[in-house]
Amino acid sequence: MTDRPHRDTIALEDARVLSQDAYPGDQRILRLAAPACARDARPGQFVHLRCDPRLALRRPLSIMRADPDAGSIELLYKVVGEGTRLLATRRPGETLSLLGPIGQPFAPHAERPRALLIGGGVGLPPMVFLADALRRAPPWRPFAILGSEVPFPFDLQPARHPIAGLPAEASAAMPLLDDWGVPNRLASRQGYPGCFSGYVTDLAEHWLAALDEAARAEVEVFACGPHPMLAAVADLARRWGLPCQVSLEEYMACGVGGCAGCVVEVRTPDGPAMKRVCVDGPVFAAEQVFFAA
Repeated sequence: MTDRPHRDTIALEDARVLSQDAYPGDQRILRLAAPACARDARPGQFVHLRCDPRLALRRPLSIMRADPDAGSIELLYKVVGEGTRLLATRRPGETLSLLGPIGQPFAPHAERPRALLIGGGVGLPPMVFLADALRRAPPWRPFAILGSEVPFPFDLQPARHPIAGLPAEASAAMPLLDDWGVPNRLASRQGYPGCFSGYVTDLAEHWLAALDEAARAEVEVFACGPHPMLAAVADLARRWGLPCQVSLEEYMACGVGGCAGCVVEVRTPDGPAMKRVCVDGPVFAAEQVFFAA
């Protein structure tokens, strides 16, 4: 799981819609035939998709799954504006112009094999992609905590993999991750059955507190979700002395670094700098973008 230069791996292709499934909360899972993107995609990267010929600007969407053998990718998105509204009308057999994969992926470190994956809302896809990659690559042992304040885009099921130190109420899991053998738990403040009633960071606190010092020394945190959630995850990692990588979500125009419309302030050894989320990120070390008070 190593970082790679990204600029030579961005492909422009006409991606054929294979399926589009609707879920509660105006959520969709879109499966596309995009062999060039599927071949090179890494967890944490995204695609820049033209949702409809009538729209000039593309929309950035995180990759949830990539199957190089089938030449397909999956995207989870929520209908929130004109672009995603039009995207939701696309049907199997239609084609969409796609740029991808774009951006710097997550870069796990083998000396910290206990990967804590925290995803919130539309930040779930990179965590699913990362869990899939890590489960295939020993020595990593991922544990995922997923949160949502709208219905999850999958049926909840009783977790099959026990995790020490968690409240009894945290009993539900994502079926896909469970089937992969990846322990996971769900959090929400909406009272969904089997979900921990609170924030993802609260549930993570329970898990970290139950580990002994040697086990905690093997933990690395990865997160994607709304900005307040990422700030809370960065604070959690700082308090526990854990390395943490976050995937940022920003509005983008070009998606390939030309317009500089998605810049964020980043702390570097030489002082503050402005970095583009699309190509310098979207993955950054948490301490670079969330500064301690």
